[in-house]
Amino acid sequence: MKKYTLKRIITSLFTLLAILLVLFILMQLMPGSPFNDEKLTPDMRAALYAKYGLDQPIYIQFFRYVGNMLRGDLGVSYNISKNTPISQLIQSRLPISIQVGGMAVTLGAAVGLVLGIIAALKRDTIFDTIATIISVIGVSVPSYVFALALSYTFGFKLRWFPMLFSAKDVLGSSVLPSVSLSMFTMASIARFTRSEMIEVLDSDYMLLAESKGISGPALIFRHALRNALIPIVTMIVGWFTSIFAGSLIFEDMFGLNGMGKLMISSLRTSDYDVTILMQLFYVVVALLGNLVIDIVYGLVDPRVRVNK
Repeated sequence: MKKYTLKRIITSLFTLLAILLVLFILMQLMPGSPFNDEKLTPDMRAALYAKYGLDQPIYIQFFRYVGNMLRGDLGVSYNISKNTPISQLIQSRLPISIQVGGMAVTLGAAVGLVLGIIAALKRDTIFDTIATIISVIGVSVPSYVFALALSYTFGFKLRWFPMLFSAKDVLGSSVLPSVSLSMFTMASIARFTRSEMIEVLDSDYMLLAESKGISGPALIFRHALRNALIPIVTMIVGWFTSIFAGSLIFEDMFGLNGMGKLMISSLRTSDYDVTILMQLFYVVVALLGNLVIDIVYGLVDPRVRVNK
């Protein structure tokens, strides 16, 4: 398992390097310039290109960029906050995105698993019907509609939670965007958990476990849920990645000054280094998600562990 994990980490690093090269080339090929100010003369613009090394060939810029990253230098912003290190720009934004995304995935996974397990154990009953209705609504209704409804009801009418993000109440103002983001995840996991649990509960090895006298929570959690979790883990980690990527619209709606908002600003202003780093952030999240899936597979089900 250790060798397999190390191999996956090395593969992920090479993948990250290849994606970084593609992103770097695409940014160079994009129309426009980070210095689009009409007040700049051609000589002034050329001086700025020389100052930041943007007049060098692409391969020189790329290797210099990678070398700087390995030393912890993420570059500076050209437009959003001129000459400000990018590390400072993300210092206050990254915790907000992680907190909201983490709360959304945790809430969606927990509620979805509970609903799915209840629906499977109480199938063809009123509990199964209620769980199914909630799941269908969660999958069918777009997340931004939930966001508007929750914001109007609990933010404007009842005033239980802030409608816009506030640094004075980080936890309270994270509730509405987190719940909105978690709805689709919760509904999908609930439906998938129900189908997987029903399939496992009807399997032969569950009948064998029952014949050995195993019953109650030990039968459900130790045998049924553990076997049903293998495909569910993939979904949970996958949605953790997609929630970060799909949180851009919610950061605008709820006034979150997170990573998504920074990426949109960098694209609008052609702030090259910031754009590359934001894209790289989402790539790293995806690669970490895939790595976690592979490792968790081995922990959940010994059959998928890799031998010598």
